[in-house]
Amino acid sequence: MSIGKKFSAELIGTFWLVFGGCGSAVLAATFPEVGIGLVGVALAFGLTVLTMAFAIGHVSGCHLNPAVSIGLWAGRRFPGRELLPYIVAQVLGAAIAAGILLLIASGNGSDVRAGGLASNGYGAHSPGGYSLLSGFLAEVVLTMIFLVVILGSTDPRAPKGFAPIAIGMALTLIHLIGIPVTNVSVNPARSTGPALFVGGWALSQLWLFWVAPILGALAGSLLYRGLLEETK
Repeated sequence: MSIGKKFSAELIGTFWLVFGGCGSAVLAATFPEVGIGLVGVALAFGLTVLTMAFAIGHVSGCHLNPAVSIGLWAGRRFPGRELLPYIVAQVLGAAIAAGILLLIASGNGSDVRAGGLASNGYGAHSPGGYSLLSGFLAEVVLTMIFLVVILGSTDPRAPKGFAPIAIGMALTLIHLIGIPVTNVSVNPARSTGPALFVGGWALSQLWLFWVAPILGALAGSLLYRGLLEETK
């Protein structure tokens, strides 16, 4: 598959992840009387990955996440020469999704930027008021386990055809755990898209949502390779 097709697939897939996941948080989480709440938002993020894994997994592998791409590279599942194009596509897809979401959400006259546009944050910008340390630990651990699930479910020894379900449900569980802490990132592109339009505090805290997920992805890759992968 050409790198151009992979780039396009990652852009479209990450667009869907941010538009579907953040869109559910911005537009539907607290909608009067029929709001979907935390559980609904968590499920929405899981469904974006589940649906796109079946739609584009055969094209690009459906990473949709710079940390996942880096973790798969560290796990010797992904070539280093494709890292930069994948990350650019993922961030671009996330930014386009956040921009369109901002236009839609502003249509009722509300100040969407003031609401954060589903940006990730810690301290005063954590949904539950959790500290930087809490946010950092949560993002590292949740991304680490996410990589273990991804590597394990796509291992040649795993049951065939079920990886998208395991990965999508893992992301749902990650959001059920982590939304109160940081609004959950585990994905630098997902964090960057909304932060670009919110600016201010969202951009100043964005570093954590690059550093922690990447560290977690590397840890997850090392954990799987060291303890669970079949040695040849």
